[in-house]
Amino acid sequence: MYLGFCLWIHPTLHAQDPAFSQFFSSPLNINPALTGNIISEWRVISNMRSQWMGPVSPYQTATVSFDGRPFKQKLPENSMVGIGAMLMTDRVMAGAIAGNFASLNAAYNLKVAEGYNGEEHQLGIGIGGIFGHRRVDYTKLNFGEQFNGRIFDTNLPTGQTVLSQMRPYFSSSAGIIYSQIGDTYNLDVGYAQFHANRPRQSFLEDDMQVLPVRHVAHVNFERYLSEVLVLNTNAIYQRQSTASYLSVGAALGYYLSSTEDIILNAGLWYWSKNAVVPYVGYVYRNFQIGFSYDVTVSKFTYPRQRPRTWELSLIMRGDRDRNRGVIACPWK
Repeated sequence: MYLGFCLWIHPTLHAQDPAFSQFFSSPLNINPALTGNIISEWRVISNMRSQWMGPVSPYQTATVSFDGRPFKQKLPENSMVGIGAMLMTDRVMAGAIAGNFASLNAAYNLKVAEGYNGEEHQLGIGIGGIFGHRRVDYTKLNFGEQFNGRIFDTNLPTGQTVLSQMRPYFSSSAGIIYSQIGDTYNLDVGYAQFHANRPRQSFLEDDMQVLPVRHVAHVNFERYLSEVLVLNTNAIYQRQSTASYLSVGAALGYYLSSTEDIILNAGLWYWSKNAVVPYVGYVYRNFQIGFSYDVTVSKFTYPRQRPRTWELSLIMRGDRDRNRGVIACPWK
């Protein structure tokens, strides 16, 4: 690869957080207030994303997270504390750039009102801390000064005296969520900020370059349409520096067996100016799997083929808490 790369081509370039097409299956990456806001005692989620497979090496991202609701017996009946943690890794250009991230979240959820029909109105807040570290493997990059007339010799100096390794950083996150839970439906509306302290993030010796704040607004709604059909709809808007996107879509779940919670899900999401994302999922008791494939609709295409992107999500839940809703959706 001949790359002076964007490390020096664009002096004002900022790093961006990884994003998932199945954002609804990565709640701790969306809002710390969603920590522990689940229909079970605990939950483990793993996400895998391979982006833009084709003529170039893909972006690869993977996460694993755990959250639960401890101290249940020591809290008032109308409140809940959630604790969670997430590990994330991403690789760019076959590992030329790699990042590792770890986060720890805490949330508090309180029932603030009860409706005439018995529905609950809840308000939750959450905070989190994120430790991150990105590194560049310069042996996998080629620079103009390393061309000896025949090949790129990585043993030669790069000629880029300002290149350096990025320092590890710590950043903060905070969010709020409103939930309405009824016998046959569930509604969540939330907002969160990540990297509010704007940590320094640059592969250049430039203290002015920082990781910009990521703003997230999201809404999620589930409703039983019949005894065997459930509708899951959600949308998200994210903005970080000059990059922003809107994703909105819905899925239908069909109960193959209501006694054992065996559900088949299928749906479609639209990622603004980027892709149409079909999704299929399967729930067997406390285990859930989801697969999606991004059908690119943006102008970012190659002469011979379009880039390909797929995602896989795996969710394992503890025993179902029937007092917190009965709709088995990825968000909960």
